[in-house]
Amino acid sequence: MDNVNLSSDPEEDVLELVHRVMHQVRSQQYQVLRDGPHDITHMESKVLSYFGRHPGATQSDLARDTGRDKAQLARLIKGLRERGLLAGEADAADRRHVRLGLTPAGKAVLAGLRQQGRRLAVKAVAGMDARERAQLLGLLQRVSANLDAPAS
Repeated sequence: MDNVNLSSDPEEDVLELVHRVMHQVRSQQYQVLRDGPHDITHMESKVLSYFGRHPGATQSDLARDTGRDKAQLARLIKGLRERGLLAGEADAADRRHVRLGLTPAGKAVLAGLRQQGRRLAVKAVAGMDARERAQLLGLLQRVSANLDAPAS
């Protein structure tokens, strides 16, 4: 346990530990792909995942649904297309819009990410029984709801 960043304030320690856990997850999840033929970043994986769930969506759909900067997304999409992970096709009704989808290579990368994510999820809750997993999930949902609530 990293005690360097822990304080005497338990509320701050919760967020520090959540941050540390997410760093561990991302590090272990992307290590598999960094060592393989595709060096995938966290944001690239989010884009692949989006088009895996929404084949035929446009860059504008992605920007609207994620709230991300259009220029940043344009660069990500361009890079993924250049690497053969995303393909685009002009919309039949409006040629100005490009419908995007995963290529077979993109589907393989996404499948690898999902498989690694499942392995990490199992590893993360090892030794916890169903009650403990449900309790942890409930507590994290409460933290998330607290952060989404308007400031009082």
